[in-house]
Amino acid sequence: MKTVMWLYLFIFVAFFDLHAQFPMLTPFAISLGAAPSFIGFIMGIYSLTHLPGNLLAGYSVDRFGSKPFIVLSLIAAGILLIAQGHVQNPWQLLAVRSVSGFVLAFLSPACLALLAKLARDKVHQSKLMSGNGLVHTLASVVSPAAGALLVAKFGFTSAFVALGWGLIVTGVLAAFGVKERGAVPSTAPKLQPGGALPEKGRLPWLFYGVPLALSCSQGILFFELPLLAESRTSVVETGILFSLVSIGALVTLAMVFLNHTPPLLRTTFGALALALVFFGLAMRWPVPLPVSLLLIGMAKGIIFPALAALLASITDAGKYGRVFSVLSIAFSLGAFFGPIVAGQVRDHISPYFIAFLVLMGAVALLPPPHKKTNPTSTRTKTT
Repeated sequence: MKTVMWLYLFIFVAFFDLHAQFPMLTPFAISLGAAPSFIGFIMGIYSLTHLPGNLLAGYSVDRFGSKPFIVLSLIAAGILLIAQGHVQNPWQLLAVRSVSGFVLAFLSPACLALLAKLARDKVHQSKLMSGNGLVHTLASVVSPAAGALLVAKFGFTSAFVALGWGLIVTGVLAAFGVKERGAVPSTAPKLQPGGALPEKGRLPWLFYGVPLALSCSQGILFFELPLLAESRTSVVETGILFSLVSIGALVTLAMVFLNHTPPLLRTTFGALALALVFFGLAMRWPVPLPVSLLLIGMAKGIIFPALAALLASITDAGKYGRVFSVLSIAFSLGAFFGPIVAGQVRDHISPYFIAFLVLMGAVALLPPPHKKTNPTSTRTKTT
C-alpha cells in the first residue's frame, strides 16, 4: 500500500507539471510567430514521437520493470522543459516537443503496469485504476490555472524552467520512493458476463478505436480552447476553462460505485455521452461553454479508468507493459491527428463535429458484450 501511495504522489506532481503547459503552449507558440496550422503540428508532433517510445516501452517495462523508466522519463522531461523555455522560434519549439514526446512515452505504461501488478483482484484493479484517474484529475484541476498564473506573473521562460525543475526533483524522489518488490502480479481474472469480453488475453483491435477517438477529440478541444475569443484576452481565462474539464472528471471519479459496473459498459456509455456533447458544441447548442466543459470532463472521468481496468482484467501479468503500451500508442495517434485536423479544417467546418464523428465511429465498432459458452453444458445438451 505504501508503494501505491508513493506512486500516486509522483503521478500527481508529474501530471501537475505536464498539464500546467496546456494553456501556455498555444500563446507561447503565437509569441514565437507560429501560425495556427503550425501550432497544430507543434502539438501533434509531441504525440507522434510518442509512438516509437510506446513500442519500446511495452517490452522494456515487462523485461526491466517500471521503476527505471519512471525515474528516467521524469528527469529527462524536466531537462527538456527547461530547454523549451529558452527556444527562439517555432522550429526550435517543434524540435524540443518532439524529443519530449519520445521521452515521456515510457511514463504512462510504466505507471499503469506497476499499478496493475499491485492489485489483488479484479475489483482492486478497478479501484487502483480509478485512483490513478483521480490523482491525475486532481493534478489537472489546479495545474492549468497555476500554469497560467505563472506565465502572467513571471513570463513564459521562468514558468517553463520552474516546471522543469519540478519534474527533475520528482524523478529523483521517485528513485527512492518507488518500490517494485512489493508488486505481486495479479491473476487477471476474467470479467463478468453481461458487460465484458469473455476470454482472458483476447481483445479485438477495434477496441483501441475508443482511446484513439478519445484522445483525438481531446486534442481538438485543447487546440480550440485557447483560440476562443474569450480565451485570447487572458491566459488565466484559458487555464480556468481547462480546469473546468478536470473538475467534471473529478465528479465522476468520485462516484466509487461505478467500479462495480462492467468496464465495457462504462466505456461505451462514456464515449457515447462525450460524442453527444461535442455534437452540441458543433451545433452551437444553448448550453453555456463552462457547463459543456464540465460534461466533457464527466464523460472522460468514466472512460479513462474503465479502459485501464478492462485491459488489466483480461491481460496476463507478464504482458501488462505491452498491453498498456498499445493503449498509449492509440492515445498518441489520436492526440497527433486531433490538433492537426482542427488546424486545417476550422475555417471550413467545426472541429467539434469531427470529434463527434470520430467518437461515434469508435462506439459503433465496439464489440457487443456476450456471455462465454460453457463447453461442458454444450456437450451435455448434445448427448
